[in-house]
Amino acid sequence: MIIQLEEAKLKLSDLKNQVKEYGITIKIDELRKTAADMDAQMEDPEFWGDQAKSAKHLQQLKAIKDKIEVYEKLKADVDDTYDLIEMSIEEEDDSNTEEFLADVAKIEEKLEHLNIEVLLSGEYDRNNAIVSFHPGAGGTEAQDWAQMLYRMYTRWGEKNGYKVKLVDWLDGEEAGIKSATITVEGINAYGYLKSESGVHRLVRVSPFDASGRRHTSFASVEVIPEMDDTNDIEIKDEDIEITTHKSSGAGGQHINKTESAIRIVHKPTGIVVGCQTERSQLQNKETALKMLKSKLVEIKIRENLEKIDDIKGEKTNIEWGSQIRSYVFMPYTLVKDARTGYETGNIQAVMDGDLEGFINAYLRMYVKI
Repeated sequence: MIIQLEEAKLKLSDLKNQVKEYGITIKIDELRKTAADMDAQMEDPEFWGDQAKSAKHLQQLKAIKDKIEVYEKLKADVDDTYDLIEMSIEEEDDSNTEEFLADVAKIEEKLEHLNIEVLLSGEYDRNNAIVSFHPGAGGTEAQDWAQMLYRMYTRWGEKNGYKVKLVDWLDGEEAGIKSATITVEGINAYGYLKSESGVHRLVRVSPFDASGRRHTSFASVEVIPEMDDTNDIEIKDEDIEITTHKSSGAGGQHINKTESAIRIVHKPTGIVVGCQTERSQLQNKETALKMLKSKLVEIKIRENLEKIDDIKGEKTNIEWGSQIRSYVFMPYTLVKDARTGYETGNIQAVMDGDLEGFINAYLRMYVKI
């Protein structure tokens, strides 16, 4: 057991260096100075005059202080555990070996998570995410696959402490969905989920085929950041077509009772957004318009356009066949990402929201610090 403690001590010595490197990467000294400067700014009597500006300041300050606190706690955990193990070795006391080994494993896991977070340095990575699901051609089979993806990402969000909110839902003809939209609320929701945007391919024996034949289906997942500042985006009344309808599917208690659900078509681009889960038609309209603005801003930025008016419909069309990931249920079980090569045979775990391996592989390969 003393040998295990010696090995744990060596591991912690390496982790100390990794934590130091992590501190350099996040520029911990600059973060501390920035936090001190922002604290000082709040002492100015005029600071609280602009509520919107002060609220944004407080939000940014909290994010910086949270990052500093996480670093300092991790550093303290490494130092404290190292000292305790060293003391146990000197006293030849191996009674707490299992506890120490568990602590080292937790520190490793935490550091791995933080190193992944460092990759989330994009302008909108910290934002909430708006995730939409659309079946491809194939009728009921594809619509069922779209609902399976909806469940998978909902499970992922809930497992990782995010607030998942259903915004819009359109039932399939026999099963599944024609479309659905959720918001995933929490820090770095978009940063993690941006890797999931694209076409997902399913291969399985269809439960809707009495002959038991194997089917290939496609569904798209669209992920965009929820924009905080969209008030400066002007959407002309003549550019949108608003329709109301009764809510359907997995909504609230008032589903199908009143025509409070809203669907908005942006005529210049063909973008369609909807909301049905708010308490009133007005609230549904406000939420739908915010989603539309977020989508327009995201496309504008992605396409490097100067104006919202430059967005054309053909740039937002979904093209089937360019799948980012395949999910094979039969004749073997395998989920494989076409971009990173990451794969796993535990398909049930993936469908239950275990997506960390895919997300982390994408961030390491595609995101530059």
